Amino acid sequence: MQKGWDTGHQEKIEKNGLGAAWNVADIAEGSTVVIFGLGTVGLSVAQGAKLRGASQIIGVDTNPEKHEKAKVFGITHFINPNDFKEPIQQVVKSITNGGADYSFECIGDTGMITTALQSCCDGCGLTVTLGVPKLKPEISAHYGVIVQ
Repeated sequence: MQKGWDTGHQEKIEKNGLGAAWNVADIAEGSTVVIFGLGTVGLSVAQGAKLRGASQIIGVDTNPEKHEKAKVFGITHFINPNDFKEPIQQVVKSITNGGADYSFECIGDTGMITTALQSCCDGCGLTVTLGVPKLKPEISAHYGVIVQ
């Protein structure tokens, strides 16, 4: 549990991640999922994706120490952006053969929201943002990426 949080706050965070996987995205069995940020919310999303039967659950985080713990929550692939020269959305598209069915941004970084959008398969992916940006959220994405 995060320092300074009571149990009720922790439960709300976990329900937000799990609830997003079940109720917002309604993850389909056999689908591919990418999660940006493997903190409490991201791991809760991973758990929800695993329970829904996702075939690939990709976790993206710059902290390599989160890899082993993430496996317990259902992460099947771990990507540390610092280990790649190419953009992470290209790495995700390579692993998933064209893009993830679902992406979850759990960091609160507006640049990552754009990356999450671009990590989905063209024309059929769904991106859910759970992270809360510190600044006024503005994302840069082509209209077609958002509407598809």
